[in-house]
Amino acid sequence: MKYYIISGEASGDLHASNLVKELTKVDPNASFRGWGGDLMQAAGVDLVKHYKDQSFMGFFEVVINLRKIFTNIKFCKEDIEKYNPDVLLFIDYSGFNLRIAKWAKQQNYKTFYYVSPQIWASRESRIEAIKRDVDEMFVILPFEKEFYEDKHNYPVNFVGHPLLDAIGNRPQVLPDDFRKENNLDNREIIALLPGSRKQEITNMLSIMLSVVDDFTDYQFVIAGAPSQEYHFYEQFIGKKNVHFVTGKTYDLLSVSKAALVTSGTATLETAIFKVPEVVCYKANWISYQIAKRIITLKFISLVNLIMDKEVVKELIQDDLNTKNLKAELTKILDPQIRERIFLDYFELEKKLGGKGASKNAAQLIYSKIS
Repeated sequence: MKYYIISGEASGDLHASNLVKELTKVDPNASFRGWGGDLMQAAGVDLVKHYKDQSFMGFFEVVINLRKIFTNIKFCKEDIEKYNPDVLLFIDYSGFNLRIAKWAKQQNYKTFYYVSPQIWASRESRIEAIKRDVDEMFVILPFEKEFYEDKHNYPVNFVGHPLLDAIGNRPQVLPDDFRKENNLDNREIIALLPGSRKQEITNMLSIMLSVVDDFTDYQFVIAGAPSQEYHFYEQFIGKKNVHFVTGKTYDLLSVSKAALVTSGTATLETAIFKVPEVVCYKANWISYQIAKRIITLKFISLVNLIMDKEVVKELIQDDLNTKNLKAELTKILDPQIRERIFLDYFELEKKLGGKGASKNAAQLIYSKIS
């Protein structure tokens, strides 16, 4: 079978790469082409365009880059026609993927979606486009099945969360080895995860670093995104107590005492590693004003959404400042508060459905097209 896969950011690249590995097992004759990142390419995907060239954060940023986005959409359609796949696999990235899905359905391509657009968070009316344009939906969050089936009468496949596999199958890293390899001292580590896109890193990292001088008993380590060069981070690093690693986020989380994390998939990754965290979010003012008017959720982090309560503190927009960040970081270093967080994290993992998501999804996808 010929698979055309489209993802638009680092998390999609990860989930797509693991799906490709499992599809190769159930479909030995599989060939793959698509949009994504280094992990997809390493898994065997003929990469058309890298996500770092097409990812824009926020409504304002999308507007000012509309010309580039429409050029990419046109090119993507032409490339799909040339490849003529047996199925299109969309991985999250809804703004782009739902446009391609609409066109693809009109061209009679099979359209499968893995990692649902977050229509339960905003613009729920998009369900009508999904019903019309997506043949099969494979969801990874437990509340999504109820949302689609009970609320909107649209059958979906819950396969579990692929992060459990990605994290559970990785080699163990010893703290002393990590410190030695990255020139760290023996103090405990606080991880900084500012995101993967230049816009969000610029917004987040300066604020995260503003508390460094208040926690001299710890050392801070920035998790650099594989899609960004070190020289981009240099402008933010001017303190002796700040270190930098790139392409080692999971290794870093596995040895960290606490973390400051930009809202997104990384909040869930941090929780699965059982690291107490403060969730941070600050967007362009215009983007934020638009977002708060259309997002209907009471939480922004996946951890709190899945648990349906505040497990981790969320500092959003004006609340994300040095004073509040210092106070919340101090709290999650307290043993009693940490114990409560750990108990919630274990409950969270149960709700995610156990390991095997990528395998489950691959077997279902192949069974529906073979």
